[in-house]
Amino acid sequence: MSMPFYVAVDQQMKDRADFAQKGIARGRSLVAVEYGAGVLLCAENPSRNLHKISEIYDRIGFGGVGRYNEYDQLRIAGIRHADLKGFTYSRDDVDSQALANLYAQIMGQIFTHETKPLEVEILVAAVGYRPEGNRLFHIRFDGSVTDEDGFAVLGGEAESIRERLKTSYAAGLELGAALEVAVAALAGPERTLAAADLEVASLDRMSEGRCFRRLDDDEVAGLLGPAPASAASVPDPSALIDPEA
Repeated sequence: MSMPFYVAVDQQMKDRADFAQKGIARGRSLVAVEYGAGVLLCAENPSRNLHKISEIYDRIGFGGVGRYNEYDQLRIAGIRHADLKGFTYSRDDVDSQALANLYAQIMGQIFTHETKPLEVEILVAAVGYRPEGNRLFHIRFDGSVTDEDGFAVLGGEAESIRERLKTSYAAGLELGAALEVAVAALAGPERTLAAADLEVASLDRMSEGRCFRRLDDDEVAGLLGPAPASAASVPDPSALIDPEA
């Protein structure tokens, strides 16, 4: 009888973590930024149908990066959990921290016991009745939870984007300014992201009932302002001179 091949536990965990991190890094990033009236969620996502950003409940939003089929299953599980709790007890009893803890348990259990870990990172964002009540819970592939303050970054070049946000973010921004900060951090100094390249939504505390609102391309373009004129669009000064003058 052959003996099973032995791999140390710490090596198994390291291999799973490396596998998950490589999968997540291949995807495009997502940023959440607190602004004066709520929380802005912005992701680089040219698809109009495969959403990275969604609504979970009245005041709670969801963001995911990595494998779409995996974080979409988590999104659905969160909606079912929130709906059941809100129906059984009260809508006010649906809590973002409890939901984040549930996600952490699911993802940690899969990371520890399954052969393949989830190649995802997710965000549970909640808007409070006051700015100090906002919550940004960043849950990683291994089930670890981070309570972020001010902004959160998931997936892709997260460290570079986080460093850019540290220098440009300020509390109490207007929606348009917060969007500009988020897009500039996602794009970096060498790229430009247009409205069609982005998926944007907000959790607005001034709304009654459901606070989640998805912004369409026209509204995003309006908030970002006019694109800088290209060299081809600038008129040639010589063409303005009357040759007969």
